[in-house]
Amino acid sequence: MTESEFLVLAEQTLAAIEAALEHAAEASDIDVECSRSGNVLEIELVDNGSKIIINSQAPMQEMWIAARSGGFHYRQQGGRWINTRDGSELYAALSRMVSEQGGVAVTLAPKPQ
Repeated sequence: MTESEFLVLAEQTLAAIEAALEHAAEASDIDVECSRSGNVLEIELVDNGSKIIINSQAPMQEMWIAARSGGFHYRQQGGRWINTRDGSELYAALSRMVSEQGGVAVTLAPKPQ
């Protein structure tokens, strides 16, 4: 994948995560606020002020997540973002992180294309 292809995919992924969080906020009691600055998405869990940061790393062609539970790197494999250490999928892992930090069970998924 070229760097420009990665950047397009990363932008689509960050936008999809924002949309999934908006949907989760409407469908549950979780209160989240998202803000973007370039390739960085900051997710704030309003009730407790904790944050999850997601950013793209073009040189590595990875998406990185920083959360209370740690730092995680995801790389594209078969059309999905897969954790480079444990093989977990980005949306499943992010669902768990948001649920843990927000205190409300949420399930995030990209909208079908």
